[in-house]
Amino acid sequence: MTVSENKLWKSLNADLEDDTHAVPDMEVWDLYSENRELLGKDHIRGNRLPEDGYHLVVHVWIRNTKGEYLISQRSANRPTFPLIWECVDGSVLKGEDSLQGAVREAKEEAGVDLLPENGHIVFSNTIKKEFGKIANKIVDVWLFEYNGEADLSSATTDEAAQIAWLNRSQIKELFRKKMFLDTLEYFFTEVDK
Repeated sequence: MTVSENKLWKSLNADLEDDTHAVPDMEVWDLYSENRELLGKDHIRGNRLPEDGYHLVVHVWIRNTKGEYLISQRSANRPTFPLIWECVDGSVLKGEDSLQGAVREAKEEAGVDLLPENGHIVFSNTIKKEFGKIANKIVDVWLFEYNGEADLSSATTDEAAQIAWLNRSQIKELFRKKMFLDTLEYFFTEVDK
């Protein structure tokens, strides 16, 4: 299933109780077991995740040869953490693998065309709860080398208010001022070692 087909929900699960199949641009995810095995079930973003179903999420750190990282400030209209800085991130869509999701999210959010061969997974983590709620996500943290232009006008969504190339000290200052998403503090020990 292509990303475009994914956006238009085609009900593969007849047991859904609500009328979500009528809503266009619906985001559909594959569900995984806690051990990252595909369950063969779909999940619609916004619906409660089943107790034993996990979705795949990517965090995408983009670094240039100067040692700077491309980060983004969340738009003011975002329902959670508006105007807070973060790396590119998002959920992997149905039919995508982690790498495809990372490349797509970078284009959507930051307008950057990443080459798959320039990225690698730094680490993966399974998160059952986050912010006091069931999260059920498997997070792959990616690091990509990229020296091209970063132009938010090439982004395909309005999720980011702005993007910027910042070095470790500048990112640390944003953390200190509580202007960077605190769940990404692993950056200092796992990404920029």
